[in-house]
Amino acid sequence: MRSAPIVVHRPSLSGGRRVTVNRHGRDEILGLAHSDHDLVVFLETAGVLDAEQILDDPHWVEWCGGGAHEWHAA
Repeated sequence: MRSAPIVVHRPSLSGGRRVTVNRHGRDEILGLAHSDHDLVVFLETAGVLDAEQILDDPHWVEWCGGGAHEWHAA
């Protein structure tokens, strides 16, 4: 079980990372982010306040399968 409500999944082979948010016990896909800017836009559209400020807060965002702020497959 994940502890953070927002998950940035591992980078895809073509680049970008899927972003999901857990709301009401269900994971919702917000989109495929290719940058921090994309991620912030997705989160703001989903109603997250101060989205840019929470990117490095592990209580809010879990970065899976790659380092935080890494957008291309290794």
